[in-house]
Amino acid sequence: MIKNINKMRSLKLFILIIFLFCGLTLWAQDFGIVIDQSVDFNAHGLEWDDIRIDYSGAIIPYASFFLGDFGEINLIAGFTYRIDPWFYVPELLVAELVLYLGRSEFRVGRMTYSDPLGIIANGFLDGALFSLDTKAGIFSLGGWYTGYLYKNRAAITMTEDEENHFYSKFDIFNFMDTYFAPKRVLASLAWESPSIGGVVDLQLAVHGQYDLTEAGLNTYYASAKITTSVKNMVFDIGGCYQVIDHMDEFTMAAAASMGFNWRLISGKDQFFSLRGIYSTGVFENYPVTAFLPVTTVSQGNLLKAKLSGISIVSMNFLSYLNRYLAAEFDFSYFVRSDLGTYKHYPVIGVDSEGFLLGPEVFCRFLLNNFSGFQMNIGGGAFLPFMGNAASDANILWRAELNVLFSLF
Repeated sequence: MIKNINKMRSLKLFILIIFLFCGLTLWAQDFGIVIDQSVDFNAHGLEWDDIRIDYSGAIIPYASFFLGDFGEINLIAGFTYRIDPWFYVPELLVAELVLYLGRSEFRVGRMTYSDPLGIIANGFLDGALFSLDTKAGIFSLGGWYTGYLYKNRAAITMTEDEENHFYSKFDIFNFMDTYFAPKRVLASLAWESPSIGGVVDLQLAVHGQYDLTEAGLNTYYASAKITTSVKNMVFDIGGCYQVIDHMDEFTMAAAASMGFNWRLISGKDQFFSLRGIYSTGVFENYPVTAFLPVTTVSQGNLLKAKLSGISIVSMNFLSYLNRYLAAEFDFSYFVRSDLGTYKHYPVIGVDSEGFLLGPEVFCRFLLNNFSGFQMNIGGGAFLPFMGNAASDANILWRAELNVLFSLF
């Protein structure tokens, strides 16, 4: 009798699983695969022997399942590879459940997240985020863990050891020691105001980062951002105050950003933007140090600098030449906030007293004339001779071709 009851329970469980699987399959709204292929020509200097050719790609399958009006499930995987030297990495990029609960939303799993300024934490995180839309604004509360992410995707380089781990090669035969990101916890509490007359938006947020490694480095952030729009122009300004707790020694840091976006009035879609980003460096004889984000949000197309002890002024122009072709131009100028924090190109091994690193320029054309096909062709250079930090350093340049196929 007991065996029969157990068999019935097993049968009911099996039928329930099949029902749920079939239900999800019937509700599937979007699924497919993205194939991303890139060829880069890059070098330090203008000699033919300096040129390096990199071929890399990614295969990214994805699927979304709508659960009626109650929510959705999003799944995105990835297989990234490089030809010379041969290198490959499997990843689970997104695996999240989203539930719609009246005026609130709950997300749990591996998701994308960005703070209001996009400079503290920006990328994939494992955890949960709850948001509630009220007449007083949108409130959100979130918590995430980083230790199960792929290290280069998480881009956590808060300490020198973490930076060395980030740049070390992934070894499939030593998976546990070479794949995962540092173990840190991030918590967030945020509020976004209702739009005031459809013109002004205000965002406030506090973040806490807690170290689960042996580095003993905890960080806390309070940030604010104001965005205002008038006709075809958008202006935003924001700032972040940081407290760094390293082995019970407290220091302060800060970052700020300001941007202007303008949709030009013309017969074609044209967009012009200006942006400035500042981050503190080390202030001698004061408890002020270099700003330290949780994740490294690379600045620039070529220099890809970490926003720590460095500041950038940038300009971007994007023009849609026709329905198939667009052209984009980027210009950025990089300045050190102190003489010790930024130690990469173009000042490696240079006893420099200069603050001006130099500019980079980058142009690209974007072709999108077929459904599921996109091609980008671009190139640019970083010009250290237009700065005083290392004016004799070689030019860094890159030309790239990127082709993207979407099959769905």
